[in-house]
Amino acid sequence: MAAVSLRCAAAIATVTVGPAAAAFPLRRHPAFLRAPGAVGLRFSSCRIPREGASMSSSAAAAERAPDAWYAVPGLSLRDHRFTVPLDYSSPDRGAITVFAREVVAGRSRFPGAALICLRSAVRSVFTVRPAVFAGSVCGIGVLFGKYRPGKEGTSMPYLLYLQGGPGFESPRPMEAGGWLKKACEDHRVVLLDQRGTGLSTPLTPSSLSQITSPAEQVEFLKHFRADNIVKDAEFIRIHLDPEAKPWTVLGQSYGGFCAVTYLSFAPKGLKSVLLTGGIPPLGEPCTADTVYRACFKQVQQQNEKYYKRYPQDIQVIHEIVRYLSESEGGGVLLPSGGRLTPKMLQCLGLSGLGSGGGFERMHYLFERVWDPVLVPGAKKRISYYFLKEFEMWLGFNQNPLYALLHESIYCQGSSSKWSAEKIYSEHGSLFDPIKATEEGRPVYFTGEMVFPCMFDEIHALRDLKEAAHLLAEKEDWPPLYDVNALNNNKVPVAAAVYYEDMYVNFNIAKETASQIAGIRLWVTNEYMHSGIRDGGSHVFEHLMGLLNGKKPLF
Repeated sequence: MAAVSLRCAAAIATVTVGPAAAAFPLRRHPAFLRAPGAVGLRFSSCRIPREGASMSSSAAAAERAPDAWYAVPGLSLRDHRFTVPLDYSSPDRGAITVFAREVVAGRSRFPGAALICLRSAVRSVFTVRPAVFAGSVCGIGVLFGKYRPGKEGTSMPYLLYLQGGPGFESPRPMEAGGWLKKACEDHRVVLLDQRGTGLSTPLTPSSLSQITSPAEQVEFLKHFRADNIVKDAEFIRIHLDPEAKPWTVLGQSYGGFCAVTYLSFAPKGLKSVLLTGGIPPLGEPCTADTVYRACFKQVQQQNEKYYKRYPQDIQVIHEIVRYLSESEGGGVLLPSGGRLTPKMLQCLGLSGLGSGGGFERMHYLFERVWDPVLVPGAKKRISYYFLKEFEMWLGFNQNPLYALLHESIYCQGSSSKWSAEKIYSEHGSLFDPIKATEEGRPVYFTGEMVFPCMFDEIHALRDLKEAAHLLAEKEDWPPLYDVNALNNNKVPVAAAVYYEDMYVNFNIAKETASQIAGIRLWVTNEYMHSGIRDGGSHVFEHLMGLLNGKKPLF
């Protein structure tokens, strides 16, 4: 689900990242050496790996020695790579690499030391005592170099961060800030690249092209859902901590879905759970229809808010839709070779409607939709800037897992059958961009939905089209949640539930919360789905307060 602001998005974290992550967390990172030869580990079929599981040479499952500590401002980091089974029920079928980055508070300067030295130096200047002044300047250099040690060697409990998605890697810290800085005060934070993302055997259009059969692609992709992400997390917990103590899990958006799977099948590995905009629907074999019916209503409300804030964009969008529909083939070519059509234009709502600052970013994007007329009589054209930015907003060229597996996160023993497309059609002309333009109505953008047309109009997804259709029809998905286990949950859970969340419906979240014993909810309209990015320190501190008794029960 929803980077910029996706679970996909949803993809939302509050560490500082580079400018390429402005819309989606689609960062590139240098590749590291492959892990050397590994020992093996066998697990009983379809089970979460347990502490003390027996070793076997037939299945790769060892951690390579962690890399040395390195630093960004305010943080110390080191990298871990684990070799784990692709399929935990059949470890001999092959292995993949899972990457995790350990983060602790880094060393810092002693406060006030420089001020004391500077005062001494200034006093020396004005009393004109050269020898003393020279010594004071020397003192400045020494004291400026004094640091508090970092927490690399400090014994602290672990906290695992599960990123939104599906299909997006964990954030890449550039400095201490937001929830990460707050969490590092008392924890060793583990930023996990969920399997198939980042440095965890990344599944990209080019890497998936190595599997030429769509049926074999599906057979491979079915192992990249929350059930196996949790198995990876348990494996890492057991191998990362010599004492294999239970850890705290912070799940943002889809990461929260994974955390509820964790509560269902491996609660003994959990000390506590924090959920931010990430409570999944329960109950039916496939909850996708229920989710999309609820979310389309919220998407409609967000569209109405957007046009109330920027009413001038109604005519701008009409002009774009007319231009696209009248172009050859019903759209214009994108820089990568795909096609921008009116329906694809609506997909900007995926990132623009549901997160803090999204309205503004989308409005400013439309300001630069047209090329300037440099020569009188020149043909009107959509600018290259707009077309390139459009592709960057969607981000499927780099991270196809979101499009491929998004609807499957709602499936347990049933198929999704392109649920979003079906519910889109149920709304008749309400979301039809061409009819809206003809009738002078605002063109509504869509939200966190994946449509079959994406596999025709997005160049990087075209070769995965048949696999996408097979995934939409696949019925034998294993369970992701155990309602009985959740009803009898003993793990402390605190959840931020955003009242106006466009990606995770408020009413559905409340319904699920009623099934998780002991959960404490913080319901707020102060933040949208991107609360962990927009106010991460406050959100983290508030949820921890719910767990440790600093916040009142009522």
